[in-house]
Amino acid sequence: MIRRAAVAGSFYGGTRERLRAQAADLIKWDVPKARAVGAVVPHAGYIYSGKVAGAVYARLAFPDVFVILGPNHTGLGAGAAIMTYGAWETPLGQVPIDTDLARAIQRNSQTLEEDVLGHQREHSIEVQLPLLQAFGVPFSFVPICLFSSEYAACRDVGLAIAEAVARSDRGTLVVASTDMSHYIDQAQAKVKDQRAIDAILAVNPEHLHRVVREEGITMCGFHPTTAMLVAARELGATSTELVSYATSADVTKDYSSVVGYAGLIIR
Repeated sequence: MIRRAAVAGSFYGGTRERLRAQAADLIKWDVPKARAVGAVVPHAGYIYSGKVAGAVYARLAFPDVFVILGPNHTGLGAGAAIMTYGAWETPLGQVPIDTDLARAIQRNSQTLEEDVLGHQREHSIEVQLPLLQAFGVPFSFVPICLFSSEYAACRDVGLAIAEAVARSDRGTLVVASTDMSHYIDQAQAKVKDQRAIDAILAVNPEHLHRVVREEGITMCGFHPTTAMLVAARELGATSTELVSYATSADVTKDYSSVVGYAGLIIR
């Protein structure tokens, strides 16, 4: 099955030419690259968060496979939805799902369900693909969309990913797609976002999950990020780097109501 682009022309350019021009503006191509276990990237429209995501991807030695976890904004489909076959299409072409790794992850999990509906209109994973395609390096991916946010569900998914990746002979990177605080003033957003960022820097999924809930941090992908951190810790991650932080006010100049964007690399 081919999953067609849902937000081409709105979140990012709707044509090959426009996308290539956007990528050239968002990505610094000549920076040193290193292998990583995980990453955190935002998923707003490229005009707002594309430079943060591009800064992360530019620093990565590309793996064979990306496991990309995103939140379910639509409420459609399963609470923990994985697609294990087919391809996703963007204006830059099709990206194949890595069926072997996807099925291994699903077998290891008691939470994940094969589900297309949860992915059909969701943008958080889709917007990552054109930026990755822009590098011109072949890759496959595994899409996982989470609506369920309980820690047990996040842990189940993270452990399932870690087990499958550890048994695979291919290079794999686990990516969490999330924006940070939503629609509060810039000063508050920076304080709240730093608390979540500190938990990520500590590679501490339990603390991230707890601090987001206890302090009401409106980080829409805290549960995919929690699952990614569980997987990264199981896979031996020991350090994290904050690559970039920005808010929508950098573009809009409206500091009274912002959305935060953070880009991190986990090694």
